[in-house]
Amino acid sequence: MSRILWKGLIALLYLFLLAPILVVVIVSFDTRQYLAFPPESLSFGSYAKVFANPTFLSAFGRSVVIGLVVGLAAVAIGTLLSLALVRYRFRGREGVNFLILAPFLVPHIVLAVGIMLVLAPMSLLDSYAGIILAHLGITVPYTVRTITMSLMSVDRRVEEAAMVHGAAPFTVFRRITLPLIAPGLIAGGVIAFLISFDEATISLFIVSVKVSTLPTEIYNYLEVSTDPQIAALSVLLIAISIVVVIAVERLIGLRRAL
Repeated sequence: MSRILWKGLIALLYLFLLAPILVVVIVSFDTRQYLAFPPESLSFGSYAKVFANPTFLSAFGRSVVIGLVVGLAAVAIGTLLSLALVRYRFRGREGVNFLILAPFLVPHIVLAVGIMLVLAPMSLLDSYAGIILAHLGITVPYTVRTITMSLMSVDRRVEEAAMVHGAAPFTVFRRITLPLIAPGLIAGGVIAFLISFDEATISLFIVSVKVSTLPTEIYNYLEVSTDPQIAALSVLLIAISIVVVIAVERLIGLRRAL
């Protein structure tokens, strides 16, 4: 009986967490021109409008490009920082580690204002460079954490054996260390991409017209209209995130990566 009650409690908890998503999925098929639940009748009209909306399509393309650049850059920066923190002891190491953790501790709205004040004097607002730098500030901590855990699981004796046999340090890193930490690199890159792709709070402070991302376009659209098209777009974004996570799980396994 206790096991049945426990499983029932877990099921209710999952239902509570997933209920808003289920409502959005159902509303996305509504035929009315405003958001309401339950739907009056069902159709795929809202999805067709999303794929025919040039604003959403162009913003989607920009978000993908920015997310890929941020993911690759965050992995590169995270790898260097992780190597420094795990393999070396230097003055100020704890301070660097705290700075890396700082974005986790600061509310996004405060972080967004701070990044905007830093980028404004450099004329980087509403530019690709500005939004990439802003997203790196919030994604690098995630890549550092995942890559650090992968590095800590590497047996140093394997690297030492390669160096004893004459391999140069860069060769050891490229041929041995890098393949061993590849799951952490992939997981960190995927996390960085998804965070950059979905980031709305910071993007609203950084971009406006020239480099608007998909989350900012959704926000701008909601200011003038609330129809099932937004619900359909939200379902598609959720589906993309799920597909990416499943792909990572199938390729390398999330437990192994994290």
